[in-house]
Formats: sequence, structure tokens, C-alpha cells
Amino acid sequence: MSKKITYKDAGVDSELAERVISSLAGSIRTTFRTEVVGKMGGFAAMFRPRWNRYHDPVLVSATDGVGTKLKIAFLSGIHDTVGIDLVAMNVNDILVTGAEPLFFLDYFATGAIKPQTIRSVIAGIIRGCELAGCALIGGETAEMPDFYPAGEYDLAGFCVGIVDGPKAMDGSAVKPGDQVVGIASSGLHSNGFSLVRKVLLERKGYSLLSSPADLGKPLGEVLLTPTAIYVKPVLDLLDRVRISAIAHITGGGFIGNIPRVIPETCRVMIRKGAWEVPPIFHMLQREAGLEDREMFQTFNMGVGLVLILSRDQVDKSLAILQSHNVEAWGIGEIGVREETGERVTIY
Repeated sequence: MSKKITYKDAGVDSELAERVISSLAGSIRTTFRTEVVGKMGGFAAMFRPRWNRYHDPVLVSATDGVGTKLKIAFLSGIHDTVGIDLVAMNVNDILVTGAEPLFFLDYFATGAIKPQTIRSVIAGIIRGCELAGCALIGGETAEMPDFYPAGEYDLAGFCVGIVDGPKAMDGSAVKPGDQVVGIASSGLHSNGFSLVRKVLLERKGYSLLSSPADLGKPLGEVLLTPTAIYVKPVLDLLDRVRISAIAHITGGGFIGNIPRVIPETCRVMIRKGAWEVPPIFHMLQREAGLEDREMFQTFNMGVGLVLILSRDQVDKSLAILQSHNVEAWGIGEIGVREETGERVTIY
């Protein structure tokens, strides 16, 4: 008779995964909103929205990951910041519609479970949910032997939000003469890291422990700075100011993202000198030999979120954001687009 081979022998320790998640249950519950229904550990999570708060409630959904920024986490052994990134990339997308994020789910996949790594990642996810005010109500931990290189994992996030129909934003209200306000990013956020790694780590040979004169701090610390979460200050702003559109500056930079929220008949004109671009972007541009437009088509350049609003709402918006200790600037305006003209002008 052949020797018995268990699931654990095949490389899947389901009991270990369950113990790790159970040890985090108390921390996960700190994110729960009053609308969360039932207990943890079921096959699906339940959430009862407070429908009576809305005239015409619309659910909004988003899904995203962290991309190759994870490679920096693997190299550094620091895993908690990418959990914040995971939440941020989703809740900021939800926010673009004017919606409030309600709940979040995560997917963590790896070849072999390392308890401390999972705990660190989920601690970051918990922190991100706290910053966004949404509940972490579910997730999946998948152990898949031989599927990932040793010590590596992948992350995906899923978020659902809600907005009152009359307040939902789709960019149709944007018109020539509207002003553009840029809200500061915390750095690279979670985009462009394939280029970052290729240029700084592979071609130029920088170490994550090195402290280039441009930065004044270790490169790894700069690269792993988590994505800013804009939910609470911007939701407060939306309650007090008329905003025509919001763009989340992610992959594709200014050039790829702002046109998604303005009419085809409009173009956006961005003034480069209206804010101070963080040093990491100057360093990347120099080391990669990129033109300005290429930088604005790849990175956020220090602006993580863009608001489009009428001129008479700008000063009030900047004051409200400042009250939340959020740095923001007037960085451009909306103009008329020629029939075959560009959608984004950087000048």
C-alpha cells in the first residue's frame, strides 16, 4: 500500500492559515461599521446599508491591486505599508464618484504561508480601512504551492461604496472655465514601479538602504511610503462645496486619468510650476532620461487627486482641505478642446 499523502504534505497548511486569521479577528473587528451583520468566518459577509439616508441610493464598486510595488516589499522585508496601498487604490477610486466606501475585501495568495508576513499585510489593510472609514468584512487567503516564488505573494482588493444618485459625479458637469485643484500625493503611491525598479535598482544599481542626496532618506523608505487615502477630507469637502469632477491620478498619470472625467469637448491645462514636485520624481526623470510629458503620463508628480470645480469654489475648497491638514493647490483650468486637439496640456 502506498504511503498516505495529506493536503499538508502537498504544501497547503489550511489549519495554519485559519490560526493566523483567527489571531487577527480582534483587530479586524475594529474596522466594523454599525451596518455589518453577523459574525466573522462565514462563507460570505453581510452588510445592511442605511438606505433611508439616501434619496436614490447607488452602489459603487472597485477592484485593484498594488502592482509591482510588491517587489519592493519582498526585497525590503517590510510588508505592512502595501496593505495600506491596497485599500487606498480602491477607496480613492470609489471616492471619484462622490461615494463613501462602505466595506472592503482582500485576496492574499502565496506559495507557502508565512504567518508574520500575513499579519503585517493585514495590519496594513486594517489601518487603511480605519483611515477610509470602511469595514474589512471579508477576504481570502490562498496557499498555492509551486505557483509563486518563495517569499512572494500577490494582493487584490475589492470595495463597495454608496452615493445618493443626485450627488453622483460622472464629469458631465465640467465646463470650460472650471478650475483644477490638485491634492498632494504622499509620493509615488502604487504606480510606475516597473519603471522605478528597472531604472533605479537594475540599471543604476541603487540599494534600498542607500540614501541618495536627492532624497535625504533611504530609498526603500521613500519607495514604500503608502498611498494617501483621501476619503474623509474629500467627503467633508463634498458636503460643503460643489465639485464637478474628481480624478484619481494612478497609472497613466495626468494624461491618462483626467480625460476620463471631463467631456470630449474639453481639455485640461496644467501649470507645472503651481506646486513643488517631490524629489523622487526629479531623481527618476534624471536617471531615466524622460521628457516632462513622459513623466506626466506615468507618475502622479506629487498630485494624487484632482478636483474640478467652478472658480468661486476654489478658495473655500482649499481652506477646508487645509483644515484637515491636507496640502492642495490651484494647478490649472478647463478649456475648450479643438476637434482633433489634445485632451491634456502641460505648460
